[in-house]
Amino acid sequence: MAADDSEHVEHTEHFELVCDDMAYDVVVTDPGARVLDVAKVVRRLTGLSLWRGEVLVTEVPAVVLGEVLEAAAEAAVAALQEAGAGAELREWQPPNLPRP
Repeated sequence: MAADDSEHVEHTEHFELVCDDMAYDVVVTDPGARVLDVAKVVRRLTGLSLWRGEVLVTEVPAVVLGEVLEAAAEAAVAALQEAGAGAELREWQPPNLPRP
């Protein structure tokens, strides 16, 4: 008789990662009257050029930072609001990807 003629059964397990710290998106809802000042803050937060930052904040609602921790998101919202923008935190939603 051969070594082991039993059927080989393969099991696959899927895990969903759970994190204690919630991720947030920083969203500009209104660029306000001082668009250039807001674009400067966006540049400082994201590293985008001043021109791209200005384009981003004028196409509202615009996600300026995505999937950041609450403390960083709150600081970014405060900086944007100080520059004259309407900004808010939104709970980050993972994309709806089909499960295997």
